[in-house]
Amino acid sequence: MDTPDTTTEAFANTRPTSADDLPDYAPIPRPALGPALNEQGYYVGRVEGNLYWVTDGTYQSAFLTTSDGVVLLDAPPTIGHNIQRAVDEIASANGVSNKVTHLVYSHHHADHAGASSLFGNDIARIGHEETRKLLLRDDDPARPAPEETFQDRRTLEIGGDRIELAWHGSNHSPDNIFIHLPDHDTLMLVDIVNPGWAPVYQSNLTEDVQGYIEAPTTALTYPWKHFIGGHMGRLGSRDDIGVHQQYMADIAASSRTALDTVDPTPYFIKYGENTWAGVRGYLDAVAAAAATPVIEKYAGVLAAADVFTASTTFHVMQSIRLDLGYASQVHP
Repeated sequence: MDTPDTTTEAFANTRPTSADDLPDYAPIPRPALGPALNEQGYYVGRVEGNLYWVTDGTYQSAFLTTSDGVVLLDAPPTIGHNIQRAVDEIASANGVSNKVTHLVYSHHHADHAGASSLFGNDIARIGHEETRKLLLRDDDPARPAPEETFQDRRTLEIGGDRIELAWHGSNHSPDNIFIHLPDHDTLMLVDIVNPGWAPVYQSNLTEDVQGYIEAPTTALTYPWKHFIGGHMGRLGSRDDIGVHQQYMADIAASSRTALDTVDPTPYFIKYGENTWAGVRGYLDAVAAAAATPVIEKYAGVLAAADVFTASTTFHVMQSIRLDLGYASQVHP
């Protein structure tokens, strides 16, 4: 299979300059797609009981309708005002309050929290203590820092519904938390697994690769049936977690093989005094060798496997080298 090289560095200087030069990619497997959006550009549906989810096909939010008001889980700006429209739709249909009284942040990133300010100051914002520190540092008026924080675990009891928040260490970001709704058989864990899809650039733009790889294992220790991953157009299942785990394990194994077998010598001979060019040539070759069999295996299994696997492989391979010390030789 002739796979285009889209590793971050190697592809950087060869990006198409017009739409006519854009590459073609494999068709999207139909199971990766979710329900159709309405005329306003969103879909809202029941997860279980009084728990609902909202998507614009790329991002996801969720909310609980309770006797004490609406509890919102994340506020992606791409969904924006459609979050309140979705809440209004469900509240009207069920004869309950449409007032958002609580907002739980999964983590501090603007793409999942950037519509927070739409809900005003008269709500309780809740998040990890590191989320508060990072949002105070970033000073973004669209993302007010949470007033209520926790360190390792916190259980919320709101309007008779229980939400279990837990921090299990750094993964996608230093503050990314697990949101478990045991009464609704649901786990929300954002920016780790994109059900039906490969991760976007560099393992979903992850800061801690090894923590990211470990997070799905932790997710499976929770009892749940429904999975809200924060991205793309459908909910996930435990099977989706398993596919993602195998995909990442295949990338890691292939990266080790490539590190063991790709000879760096020709790249450093060719570039001579330009050491960085030699480094780039060698590491890009390792990433390409590692990514190619994974792309071939997951084409038609995970949507966009041919689009982003090379980038994620480069990221994982570098973590294997730098975090785990694999293929690190000491000069004699």
